[in-house]
Amino acid sequence: MALTLGDLAERTGAQVQGDAAVTIDGVCTLQDGRPGRISFLANPHYRKYLADTHAGAVILDAAHAAECPVPALISANPYVTYARVATLLDATAPAAPGVHPSAVVAADCRIDPAASIGPLCVIEAGVEIAPGVAIGPGCVIGHDVRIGADTRLVANVTLCHGVQLGARCLIHPGAVIGSDGFGLANDAGRWLKVPQLGSVRIGDDVEIGANTSIDRGALEDTVIGDGVKLDNQIQVAHNVQIGEHTAVAGCVGISGSAKIGAHCMLAGGVGVVGHLEIADGTVVTGMSMVTKSITERGVYSSGLAAMPSDQWNKIVARLKRLKRLDDMARRLQTLERKLERKLDGKD
Repeated sequence: MALTLGDLAERTGAQVQGDAAVTIDGVCTLQDGRPGRISFLANPHYRKYLADTHAGAVILDAAHAAECPVPALISANPYVTYARVATLLDATAPAAPGVHPSAVVAADCRIDPAASIGPLCVIEAGVEIAPGVAIGPGCVIGHDVRIGADTRLVANVTLCHGVQLGARCLIHPGAVIGSDGFGLANDAGRWLKVPQLGSVRIGDDVEIGANTSIDRGALEDTVIGDGVKLDNQIQVAHNVQIGEHTAVAGCVGISGSAKIGAHCMLAGGVGVVGHLEIADGTVVTGMSMVTKSITERGVYSSGLAAMPSDQWNKIVARLKRLKRLDDMARRLQTLERKLERKLDGKD
């Protein structure tokens, strides 16, 4: 799809600098720019590429507008404007309505005629699928699942029985939603499975990355709020609650019954212990381990940054001597107290 720079400005609320009639039909980076494509400058690290860019136009803020050698869209938040522009230029064709002949669909399903069911899908009994839904090839939809309008399952997605998906969700390949939680009881050294009798409820405008797993609740439902964004290969255990518009990066593990607030950010590799709460607006940096509830919003860290191996080995060696250091500290405190008493004439 091709639009003029003026069209893009009108649709995104940005201001045009330069020729508004420039035609834009795609996106590019600053360093690999070419005519007809639009780039953006949001990270100052890439400012060095701006002066020599050959992009047809650039999205940037007012502070860098004078440095731009080509037409531009001026925005207070260039990255958000870029996201909107890229969406407008997205040429992905919508899925054709209808049910593919190779799909297996139970007779009592309620599938809107405007929905699309791709090849080799399995749709079990009692499923309800709203208008505009696109279910890609190889998906399995368990019985009594509900899928809201304009939601898209890309391919090979599994929704287990009773799952509820809101409107305008995007579920990437390999995601599994509603599988059993890790519920086990120890019976004299042997593990006894605890039936997982809840389900999963997912709000509107949620995105779930490839190969992410969201377990069904043991008793009550696992709940994912509106606007939540989950990256690839995340584990969400049973009865977890994630508040609205929280973003979770790849390889995060959230243990059972943890409650994550709204507008939080969990960076890659974070671990969250079960049965705790994280306050709204909290940021947890990469590879951190959350072992206690966080009751005040802020930025929290516990992972150690990479360092030269010889330096790390020295730190580990010191940690191994920690008990000895503790003993030395206690003896020093005792000596200090004795010295103070002697100087005060009490001994």
